[in-house]
Amino acid sequence: MRYLSTRGRPDDPRPGFSDILLEGLAPDGGLYLPETYPRADAGVLASWRILLGSGGYPALAHAILSEYIDDVPSDDLRAICERAYNDSVFATADIVPVSELDGGLWLAHLSDGPTAAFKDLAMQLLGQLFEYELARRGQELNILGATSGDTGSAAEYAMLGRHGVRVFMLTPAGRMTPFQQAQMFSLDDPAIVNVAVEGVFDDCQDLVKAVAGDLAFKQRYSLGAVNSINWARLVAQVVYYVAAWLRVSSTDDEVVDFCVPTGNFGNIMAGHVARMMGVPIGRLVLATNENNVLDEFFRTGVYRVRSAAETQATSSPSMDISKASNFERFVFDLLGRDADRVRELFAVQLPAQGFFDLSGTPEFAGLADRFGFVSGSSTHADRLASIAQVWQQDGVLIDPHTADGVQVARRFVRPGVPLVVTETALPVKFAETIVEAVGREPERPERFAGIEDLPRHVVDLPNDAAALKSLIAARVGH
Repeated sequence: MRYLSTRGRPDDPRPGFSDILLEGLAPDGGLYLPETYPRADAGVLASWRILLGSGGYPALAHAILSEYIDDVPSDDLRAICERAYNDSVFATADIVPVSELDGGLWLAHLSDGPTAAFKDLAMQLLGQLFEYELARRGQELNILGATSGDTGSAAEYAMLGRHGVRVFMLTPAGRMTPFQQAQMFSLDDPAIVNVAVEGVFDDCQDLVKAVAGDLAFKQRYSLGAVNSINWARLVAQVVYYVAAWLRVSSTDDEVVDFCVPTGNFGNIMAGHVARMMGVPIGRLVLATNENNVLDEFFRTGVYRVRSAAETQATSSPSMDISKASNFERFVFDLLGRDADRVRELFAVQLPAQGFFDLSGTPEFAGLADRFGFVSGSSTHADRLASIAQVWQQDGVLIDPHTADGVQVARRFVRPGVPLVVTETALPVKFAETIVEAVGREPERPERFAGIEDLPRHVVDLPNDAAALKSLIAARVGH
């Protein structure tokens, strides 16, 4: 399996998995994808069902990831999956359980990991992969990432104590909940560097791309990525779509729809990959909050990024994103993998005019039929209503982002077709909104008791790439 860039040229090198694992962004600023998506025929889907039943989630993960990773020995990859996915890391050995909600909906529970967010499912694997590959090469890695709430803590907990790994994680100052901040800032380890940036998440993401785009600096300081621009993280997420489909379906050809709350397009992109592999996913329902850039594109064909001033601070803050860094991967597939067109859109038109328009193209006209995407958005009032409704009808407390998913999903339920909403986090991370919705505090797992009262370890930084480079150079020390 070789990989190509969404902005690549025909004669560019095609690296293997282990090389792009440590690299993150491609040198041309594009994102890596496999040359082709491996196809899972009926026999493979049946074998996955047997594997999940007999070997559990680690066995399923090993089978799926083996389709994309052929430069790590199979036994080593199996051991990596077993270390990442077990009941000492997750709250249950039955990783990614599902439960049925009222009205044709299902919930895929993805938040039983150490930081109570779906990001743990990919990050725990990524931490194991990084440590393995760095040891194999005798190298170190400085991870540079950005978070709107949950990616940062999941990455830091996954990398904590890993030999040869240091983390620089950018956060938008004052934009996360107190719980989300405490999860990250309470970590007291010299290899974990939290950076609060003046601005919104998109500013943090732009800084990461700007610094990573300086190839000399990137090489000198051995910079890598854990955001979903890193293909390894995205492909790890494919596994839970397969697991959820297997647990909801009763036959190997039963179609299941998914609704995914998303801001950066990484989570739903993994669902797209699973569908491209042949998993019987019918619709992919994209749900946004008031920052509805992605919903706008799937409705109109116009992708228009918002400025920092236009990006709203909402009660589902992890989706307060107006530049979806993974969206380029989908557009690459949408346009028949035409890297020249993708380069024109993302490297020329978008920086110059702040938008591009595919509304008149045949590719956009056939988007829903070819790829199954539909979309909708949700508001604060919608979130409160969905949280209250699911609590009253099903006795399940959901977080605000999952509530965005439930709200939008109800518009797209099809008779006889299960619709799975992918949970994003446990409600404890968003207690203020939960209290507003149902009048009670969410349950707090014992491991999170009192974290808001712990000392904070965070560096304040202006929205400036030079300042970030100086910080990295000072902490790395060469």
